[in-house]
Amino acid sequence: MKKMMILAMMMVMTVSANAMNYTQAKNEALFLSDKMAYELNLTNAQYDAVYEINLDYLMSVNGKNDLYGVWWNRRNTDLQYVLTVYQYNKYVALSYFYRPLSWSAGSWTFNIYNRYTNRSKFYTNRPAAFTTYKGGNNRKSQNYYANKNFTHTTKVVKTTSKTSGSVTRSTTNVNTKTVTTSGGHFGNGRPTAQNTSKSGTRSFGGRR
Repeated sequence: MKKMMILAMMMVMTVSANAMNYTQAKNEALFLSDKMAYELNLTNAQYDAVYEINLDYLMSVNGKNDLYGVWWNRRNTDLQYVLTVYQYNKYVALSYFYRPLSWSAGSWTFNIYNRYTNRSKFYTNRPAAFTTYKGGNNRKSQNYYANKNFTHTTKVVKTTSKTSGSVTRSTTNVNTKTVTTSGGHFGNGRPTAQNTSKSGTRSFGGRR
């Protein structure tokens, strides 16, 4: 009986050792989100939301089974509401963003450091949520990000051709436009960003 109690205590200690505390999760979420903001060209509002989502995920990981389980799926669902289709597809294609944690030798490793080896290098200022958000949006029954809108700037490339005699000249004009994306759904209940122009909705300014 005594041996069983000792074994049970050791198992609890192992789980506790594997659980990420708030300070560690906060700092790791910041580093990961900063690189996502840099590579995915996130707006300020998207950056805030991505930081919150990453923090929620890291704080929910207690062991190997959590790496790509329900909390990882929830992270991806939340990000689909926040990112544009282009940004989300790029996110999925980059394994150090899509699968930020791996399990090795009884503990996790952060895959982002395989890509960014300088742990003191940051590309953006800290998101506002870094000092205010304590976690928990991923545990709400309804998706917190589903009805929020995000304003971002996109490039519009227009090429025109004009033929004079046997010579054809092409002119390319690059302009920008501001669009608002909000959480929506398409096939199989999968959320995606949709362009909207509804009045009275809350929109967020861009980071760049």
